Amino acid sequence: MAGGALRLRAAGVPRMDAAALQADITALSGFGRPEGGTFQSGVSRVGYSDADIAGRRFVMELMRRAGAQVRIDAGGNIFASRAGSDASLAPVLFGSHIDSVPNGGNFDGDLGSLSSVHVLRLLNELNIVTRRPMTAVVWACEEASFAGEMLNGSRVAAGKPGSLEAVSRGMTKAEAIRRVGGDPEKLETAFIKREAFHSYVELHIEQGGRLIREGVPVGVVDGIVSIDHYDVVVTGVANHAGTTPMADRQDALIAAAKLTLAVREVVTSESGAQVGTVGHMEVSPNASNVIPGQVRMTVELRDLSSAKIERLGVKIRERAAAIAAETRTELTMAKLVHNEAAVAAVEVQRAIESAASANRLDTRHLPSGAGHDAQMMATLMPMGMIFVPSVGGISHSPKELTSWQDCANGANVLLDTVLALAR
Repeated sequence: MAGGALRLRAAGVPRMDAAALQADITALSGFGRPEGGTFQSGVSRVGYSDADIAGRRFVMELMRRAGAQVRIDAGGNIFASRAGSDASLAPVLFGSHIDSVPNGGNFDGDLGSLSSVHVLRLLNELNIVTRRPMTAVVWACEEASFAGEMLNGSRVAAGKPGSLEAVSRGMTKAEAIRRVGGDPEKLETAFIKREAFHSYVELHIEQGGRLIREGVPVGVVDGIVSIDHYDVVVTGVANHAGTTPMADRQDALIAAAKLTLAVREVVTSESGAQVGTVGHMEVSPNASNVIPGQVRMTVELRDLSSAKIERLGVKIRERAAAIAAETRTELTMAKLVHNEAAVAAVEVQRAIESAASANRLDTRHLPSGAGHDAQMMATLMPMGMIFVPSVGGISHSPKELTSWQDCANGANVLLDTVLALAR
């Protein structure tokens, strides 16, 4: 771990070593970096890959050098523990992940994970004793990079491991968990009981543009949005593109295009932060001289309110029926996924607000439109998230960037938040 003098505020409150944090984030970026690349080249540290395993070894060494007790649970999650003065009290849990999407950035997950390790390091170096124990965690394979499944490690911790027979990159989920030191045959030992931890805090980059646009350094997350995912099939009649008059066509792609516009119109018809996306479309037969006979597409709706996206979904279904009649096609919408919103606990939000105030940082309440391990922890314990700005609102890209000052701000807010919760 990089050196650097620890700093204290005037009141004697500990302050994070920003230079050391920057050095460790930069060092971690080397695991999965393209050959001959730089920090700005991005990273491909996909969960359960060789690069991920090497990065995990690096972080575990940082944890040990920080004076923590380190273990890997049966799900492959890494825990670093520090004792409190009252062993009967449940620990405060905080952390994030270090795996990335293919060709991703160096702040998503990394900032929260390494800041958590630095919290333990700082408290041990200054011999600060908290009443509650404290535990930093690095969750396994948070990104949806294994057979399309996301939050893999935290889902195990929440008792929702999914299928161990799912296959990705030539290995089953069970084999992948074993690669990173987990034990799929003892997975139940990794399930976290509700009373095991006092609360969970996650520091993360916003992955959106609101904070950077408004010039606000700290976001207090109200919750992680609910998601409804629909698979849509539009069936028309494939026919010759040169010999079928326009009036006689039953074009599935025209119906799909109308539905795509309808999703936007419905979602923007009322105020709020809700979003709707048509992100995937397959056209068949997909030939330049054939009228499309079938289109498969997705519709995804997100908002903190499950009731709102259910209501929007009903309106989109009504529009879909009208579009089908107008275009003389068949259109089916099947809701395949519903994820409930994960609401942040008021007491954790207040601790974050107080920590930001102590650091003289303005805050803004906002929802998280992206999924995070925190949503799994919200099913087990009070949860809160700290956001810091993403330059340009860009994430999951080599261009992902959070200023080092904002990284330091977030780390200090995390420190003060968990200190308040751990007393």
